[in-house]
Amino acid sequence: MGSDDESRPSEDTDTRVSAITPLRPSALGPDRAYLVALAGLSRGEMFKLDGPRSIIGRSPNAQIRLVDDGVSREHANVALVDDKAILNDMGSTNGTFCNGVRVTSRELVDGDKIMIGSTTILKFTYHDHLDEAFQQQMYESALRDGLTKVFNRKHFNDLLAKEFAFASRHSTPLALLFIDLDFFKKVNDTFGHPAGDYVLAEVSGVLSGVIRGEDVLARFGGEEFCVLCRGSERAGAQEMGERLRQEIADRRYIYGGKIIPVTISVGIALMPDPEITQPEALLAAADKALYEAKRAGRNRVVVAAPGTVG
Repeated sequence: MGSDDESRPSEDTDTRVSAITPLRPSALGPDRAYLVALAGLSRGEMFKLDGPRSIIGRSPNAQIRLVDDGVSREHANVALVDDKAILNDMGSTNGTFCNGVRVTSRELVDGDKIMIGSTTILKFTYHDHLDEAFQQQMYESALRDGLTKVFNRKHFNDLLAKEFAFASRHSTPLALLFIDLDFFKKVNDTFGHPAGDYVLAEVSGVLSGVIRGEDVLARFGGEEFCVLCRGSERAGAQEMGERLRQEIADRRYIYGGKIIPVTISVGIALMPDPEITQPEALLAAADKALYEAKRAGRNRVVVAAPGTVG
């Protein structure tokens, strides 16, 4: 690329730990119950278990929302009863498995592996507040780009796959903004690579300040960034692209006492689009629109027309 009707997966699909009521409170040992995703689109996420019952599934009412293949709307739940955690299947189509055995109801013990759907594996475990902080820090570090601190490409691809699956299933709007810094090689060549790193960090900060809380920003590679805008149709996505472009152009970038001119070009691809059937096609459409923006003179926004993939 260029240098069955549930609501959307609003996890934000971003880094998150859901709210919880502590289980087995103790001044010393672990006292919070969690499910940690070991495999599936949500791998790496930690879910604190809400009492008295946490539903797992695709439904908007699910406290633990999973959109992987084979997951029912309300697939299973974990009920906290006294000092026990009970896993219950909720009549799911494909069944709930614990340590490889299909179950309808089972008391969980620390370390149990819960298999749901085609790809999702959840580990049941207890953590104290120090464990929680450490695990969250490790999770964050695996998701973030070291320089800009926004999401990295790998995590963005995971989030894109999740959001794309939802948008495809429900024909809901989804916009992908592909952003590239104009003439960034000239910045490095003229002002030096430390200046280039400064610009990348500053640009990511500006972009982060403009996007909505539900949007996802990632460094895609080099001087490229992507923004995933849930629920955004053409007008809203184009407005967002123009805001980002203008904010970047209006900011003063000074490094080593020298002013560095910085602008961006933005390509936008939208769903639903009958020609876009895979996440890679959405990226390709946005990349193609970005190329058009650069060919038209840079420092501008271009929206891909429907059916123009390829």
